[in-house]
Amino acid sequence: MSAQAAGSTRAIFYALGANGGIAVAKFAAAVFTGSGAMLAEAIHSLADCTNQIFLLIGIRQAQRAPDAAHPMGYGRVVYFWAMMVATLLFFLGGAFSVLEGVRHAQHPEPLSNPLVAMLVLGVSVLLEGFSLYGAMREIRKISNGLSFVKWFQETRQSELMVVAGEDIAALFGLAIAFLAVLMTVVTGNPMWDAAGSVAVGVLLMVVAVVVTREVKAMITGESAAPDVNAAIKAHIEARPEVESVINLITLQWGEQLMIAVQAKMAPQPSDVALITAINEVEASLQLRWPQAKWCFFEPDFAPGD
Repeated sequence: MSAQAAGSTRAIFYALGANGGIAVAKFAAAVFTGSGAMLAEAIHSLADCTNQIFLLIGIRQAQRAPDAAHPMGYGRVVYFWAMMVATLLFFLGGAFSVLEGVRHAQHPEPLSNPLVAMLVLGVSVLLEGFSLYGAMREIRKISNGLSFVKWFQETRQSELMVVAGEDIAALFGLAIAFLAVLMTVVTGNPMWDAAGSVAVGVLLMVVAVVVTREVKAMITGESAAPDVNAAIKAHIEARPEVESVINLITLQWGEQLMIAVQAKMAPQPSDVALITAINEVEASLQLRWPQAKWCFFEPDFAPGD
């Protein structure tokens, strides 16, 4: 397993451990208090646990060796599982919470023992904060100083992106649920609890849509991150064997990378020397970027030569 995959796996296990404990506590509190917002949060945490199991399955399947049917391996299977996570987050987490809030609005019931719900939510914030800390620590290792928003837009690590998005949504959801329970206690109006459930659901659906949009771009086929793309081009052009890069295509394949280069080569004394020069450039690329599993090089003339 590569360092990137190992980092993503650690972040997923942080999240799975935290959300497992949170889900149990929230379900118990929802039954004990009758809070719709708390039940919505419990369903959210259960969906998160399922999501993290999906991501672990994706990482495991991505390690399968290439075969005749999949000559470039299974690296992009992680994008499928990330899309499954986004779909589950939308329907099981978001839509269910909205429906639960509507049901409580139609049949409002007073909360019993709301302090229990508030205590569970407070502990949940600490556990979710621990999970988010683990994800952000892994992100800082690979972000090259980019802000979180910029990294989220440019990253090709779908599993780490999903974990971070889930954790942030969870913390905002907990804040909404806490406020809903608090306002229900202060005003005595259970409609606040119902509104909190709807708000949590809408939040989860919005996050699911954002994650889906990013994963869709990966499934469609994205190049390497812009900074990596630029660095690869600069590396090739700095090689003495190359006069200029005519065209460069990179394609992210899970955690692996495909590079296709069309370049004008420096004059070589023979065809054997030209092949040797190309091999040396390819070897230097794979030494600098070990994730570049495939490198295809085409010597050509630049337009007008």
